[in-house]
This record gives sequence, C-alpha cells and structure tokens, in this order.
Amino acid sequence: MTRCDPPVEVAGPLAQFKNGFVAHLVALGYVSSGLAGQRALFGHLDRWLDAAGLRLAELTPSALEEFLQSRRAGGYTTKLTARGLAPLLDFLEHLQLYTPPVSSSTALDDLLEQFHQHLANERGLGEGTARGYLCVARRFLAACSPPLGTGVAELVPSNVTGFVLARSSELGVAGMQTVVSGMRALLRFLYTTGLTDRNLTPAVPTVARRREDLPRSLSSEHVERLLSGCDRTTPVGVRDFAILTLLARLGLRAGEVAAIRLDDVDWAAGELRVRGKGPREDRLPLPGDVGDALVAYLQHGRPDCAERALFIRSCAPRRGLTRQAVGGLVRAASVRAGLIPHGPHRLRHTVATELLRDGASLVEIAQLLRHHSVSVTALYAKVDHRALSGLVQPWPGATR
Repeated sequence: MTRCDPPVEVAGPLAQFKNGFVAHLVALGYVSSGLAGQRALFGHLDRWLDAAGLRLAELTPSALEEFLQSRRAGGYTTKLTARGLAPLLDFLEHLQLYTPPVSSSTALDDLLEQFHQHLANERGLGEGTARGYLCVARRFLAACSPPLGTGVAELVPSNVTGFVLARSSELGVAGMQTVVSGMRALLRFLYTTGLTDRNLTPAVPTVARRREDLPRSLSSEHVERLLSGCDRTTPVGVRDFAILTLLARLGLRAGEVAAIRLDDVDWAAGELRVRGKGPREDRLPLPGDVGDALVAYLQHGRPDCAERALFIRSCAPRRGLTRQAVGGLVRAASVRAGLIPHGPHRLRHTVATELLRDGASLVEIAQLLRHHSVSVTALYAKVDHRALSGLVQPWPGATR
C-alpha cells in the first residue's frame, strides 16, 4: 500500500517560513492539488527535522538524502529525489537556508569545460549543439586508455575509429552524425590547443547516408489547418496559435522561439529581437498578423508570473517553454490537423520555399533565415520549379 502526505502541520524549525513558501508556490503558478502536495512536503520536512533534533543550519545535502530515504522507507510514492523537491529547495536556497552540493572538479571536467567554452566562444555554436558535442566528448575521453591526464597526448587513429565504429552499432544515422561531428570538433580542439601533437580529425569515419533531394515543406492549405486547429478560446490555444504564427511567418527555430523574452518585442519599431545560434542576435520585422497573435496571447493567454520569458508553461511551475516543448506542441498541432507529425523545422522549410516561389532571391531568404552562408540556402533552389523549367532540355528524339 502506498502512502501520501498527511495534512500540513508546521510547528518545527520551518514554521516561520510557511507563509513565505506558500507565496513562492503561488508565484510559480501552483494551484489546488499541486499546491497542497508541496505544502504537505514542506510539513513533512519540518516534522522530520524536528524529530531528528536538527536545526536549519544542519540541513546539509547529506541530511537531505537521509530525509529522502525516510520518505522511501515510509512508503511515500512521490517526491523521492532532489529533483522532486526542486521548488522547496529553490525556496530554501533563496533564503540561504540550504546550499546544494558542489561536485568536485576532475581533470576530465576541466578539459570538458575548456572544450565547452571553445564551442561557445570560438565556434559560436548554439547551446543545444554544444551539449550534444560535449556528450560525445565525455564518452570518448572517459573511455581513453590510459586514463585522462596521460592518455590524451597518446591518442592514435585506432582510438578514434574504434570509438566511432562501436557507437555505430548502437545509433542510427542521425545519432552518428552528431557523433562524428562532435569527434571532429573535439579532435580539432585538442590539436589547436596543443594537447595532442597531431591532427586526428582525418581518422573520423564518415557516415554514409542518402541525402534527400528536396526540402520538405507544407502547402498553404496545410499551414492554415495547422493554425485553425488551435482552440483560441483557451489560454493554451492562444499561446500555441502565437507560436505557430511566428514559426509559419518568420521561419524561426524552436530554440529561438523558446529564447524570446518580453523585452525582445519592440512594439514601437515593429521589430523582434531573435537570439540565434551561439551569441548571434538579429532584429526581424514584426508582421501584422504575428503582432496581433502576440498581443492576444499577452492579453488573454499568458499567466501572471515573474518570469521574463515570453512563452510560459501552462502548468506549475511557471517557467519559460523549452526548445523541446516548442517542438512537442508543433507535433501535437500537426496531428490535431490531420497531418503527418512534424516538427518546427518543417515550417522553416515552408517559409523559405514560399518566398522562393514568390520571387525572393536566395540572398534575401538567407537574411530572413539567418544562415551563415548563402550556400546553405542554395538547397532551396531545388524547389524552384519555375526557374528550373527553363533549363530542361528536350529528350533526344522526342516531338514537341
């Protein structure tokens, strides 16, 4: 039989902070059962501290782990990890009543931090890409033999190819693209910083894949179905409609939508500041329909909270949407519209394809999509059927 938290009783060391914790929860958007559950957790910690004879100053990470163990042993079924206690620990940390554990730094951690800074500052990569490369680097370096510290300088091509080939038996094409790209980035970093005396990037095998001939886009009818599928009588529907309108009109990436803050909308100038990959920032014109959708969201959909992110979660805690959440709502909207499930990038392809068909140049499309090079945008030339038709030669022997 599982156990739930009993009614709140706070009369121990945390009693004086009870009202402040409730206010903290309300600010995060907790209501009803969610609020009651967090208050019950607060009361349980208070009772546990009192029974153990511990003062607030003695609420250390090790003491917190003992508290969690007592919950597990007591038959509790929720909030059994430090992550489950996040709202409570954030509150206590803000009051300087709790200090989270600080992991000790190792040689591997130090090297990975240097690599991370290189990816962000020298390469200008986005945080999502950098995290993927770091994951590859950590796994590779942790497997180095002899151990890191003496092993990096002794790396040979067989170490590289052996690691990549071993991963190829576990991952698909998309995953292996990240592996080989991450390995090349790491090996270039090790060589340019002098940690290895030879450039091992040529030892990274390539990933064979069939390249798609055409960028996949949606028809105008499908885009309309995607937008009309949002129930704009609800706050979530108003929010999702605003996000989908942004994606369909400006071709933003999911991470760029998630990164928009309230201050990024310049209503007077009719512009939107967009934080792209790495440290790049751009200002894009704000179309009228996008502005209308954002105004409707701010007036009728966005919950009251202290968070400065533009798009907010629909449930507590009230935080800004993540890149993954933006992708999830687009996929949900495509299913709702009766389309094949797809992510935000399909709308980015749609924007570029429609602009090209309307006569925009590749340079203009590259500026809107904020590509680093027009050569990336050149992929869309394949969908310009009107321009390509003039290059078609008659089949030998065919009659016109």
